[in-house]
Amino acid sequence: MNNNGRILVLSGPSGSGKSSLLKYLLANFDNATVSISVTTREPRKNEVHGVDYEFVSKDEFQKLIDNNELLEYEEVHGNFYGTSKRQIDSALSEGKIVFLDIDVQGYELVKKAYPDITSGIFVTTPNIEILKQRLQSRGTESEESMKVRIFNALREMEKIPLYDYLLINDNFNEAKEFLRSVAISSLIRASRYKINEFIKEWKGS
Repeated sequence: MNNNGRILVLSGPSGSGKSSLLKYLLANFDNATVSISVTTREPRKNEVHGVDYEFVSKDEFQKLIDNNELLEYEEVHGNFYGTSKRQIDSALSEGKIVFLDIDVQGYELVKKAYPDITSGIFVTTPNIEILKQRLQSRGTESEESMKVRIFNALREMEKIPLYDYLLINDNFNEAKEFLRSVAISSLIRASRYKINEFIKEWKGS
């Protein structure tokens, strides 16, 4: 029987609530962990190395690329973000559900690398106006950054058909329970097991 875990990728526009949903799930689901992105950007206030991100220099990030230690990476506003293979493989070997908060391009790469154990969840708001309101309520977005995020959101929405689940985060209490249900159901997906071996063991042969 295959004791490996599962990968659940969350993608969606900035401001859709992915981070809040993940924080809830990690606090209320024993078998889940989140892959912490490696980044070259400077830590924001209250961000902790090894908890929010792995903060590295651009030289260190380049070494990770050269050594093929990143599953996927991208450049955003002059800073690099990547997903560590080591983190994922370690968690999978412990049979955990690994959550990734990455974009559509990253999801496609993860799906290609781990096709049998990866599921995708696209998280978004009910409409673009609510997304704008949530971004504005942060109080951290300039007019220019708002335009960039909305432009990116419109492009991301076109990729919804690539995902297994669409989670419309209109009511947070409902959304968090839907996400928890997906996590639970992922534990019994047939692809998680080596079926032929299981049947052989079941027969006692």
